[in-house]
Amino acid sequence: MAESLADLLSLLGIGIVALLAWAALAPFEALGWWAGWFGSNIHTDDLPADIPPAKSVEKVHSYLIFLSGIAQVGGESLSRRERAFLDRLDESLPHTIIIDDIFPYSVNNLPLTGTPFFAGLWRWALRRKLSDNWLERLGGYLINLRNIWQVAISIDHRYGPIYNQAMARVIAHGLVRHGYDPEQPLPVFVMGYSGAGQIAVGAAPYLREQIGGPVYVILLGGIYGSDPGLLAVDRVYHLYGENDTSQRLTPLVFPGRWPLMWYSDWNQARRRGRIVFRNLGPMAHAGSTGYMTSSQQLADGMTFQAATIAAVDTIVAENVPNPHRERAAGNGAQVNVE
Repeated sequence: MAESLADLLSLLGIGIVALLAWAALAPFEALGWWAGWFGSNIHTDDLPADIPPAKSVEKVHSYLIFLSGIAQVGGESLSRRERAFLDRLDESLPHTIIIDDIFPYSVNNLPLTGTPFFAGLWRWALRRKLSDNWLERLGGYLINLRNIWQVAISIDHRYGPIYNQAMARVIAHGLVRHGYDPEQPLPVFVMGYSGAGQIAVGAAPYLREQIGGPVYVILLGGIYGSDPGLLAVDRVYHLYGENDTSQRLTPLVFPGRWPLMWYSDWNQARRRGRIVFRNLGPMAHAGSTGYMTSSQQLADGMTFQAATIAAVDTIVAENVPNPHRERAAGNGAQVNVE
């Protein structure tokens, strides 16, 4: 019995050392990008290079970037629930281009399964994540852990500015790839789900400098710390569910969000009204009771998915001028948007 316990403690010790070593190496991707080790390429192989044919440039009045949670291995590895949510959101915003192929946990948009040395490991972890066996699925959490370290880098005051500048560059590249004209900047909404909330907040001010237009951040169950970006963007909208334990416990993890830290970026942004909180109802962080599910309903009969889409719709409408309506008002008549 004592020997078994000793073996278990040894394995636990090895695991902790490996975890700490992994954490120590996490900044090297951002530092490598800064040093130019990875070149200047942004990986967009097989990604669309223009706007959807259903949305003409003349009718587009804004862009929305969706950054997914920590369970992803690449920009196009969205879950079925996320894909269905984004398809409905796209229908609900006919004058907004939605970009969902950005991988927020890579400084050059390279999916984990495309990395030169560890692609095999991440393919193995992805297979484990998709397994029907719960024990095998534990291996898939290596992906979550790896991406959590990138979130930690984004909030770190030493490495965060480097990482966030890299992500702003990736997002700006994605905007141009989807028809964004820097000479006529349109409003951009960066929507960060779960852990990508921090990356959205961190990258947004650098993106604002690059495109020269207004940038708004939408945090969907966002996990984020006290970042200078909270004060540098036009506005931050925090959408949350009453049963979302993850985002509710987040302030305990980041000291900058404690009320005691009155001078922090977070507390300054709150005092100035830069952060708008909106309760979406009894939604959880993810899964079948999360923000994107269509199988659960609010008391009024609206599905969780529809309620989340309506909240995003409202944010866009509040911040994007309607050029059709403005022109009509100048002529003494009102014309509805098509």
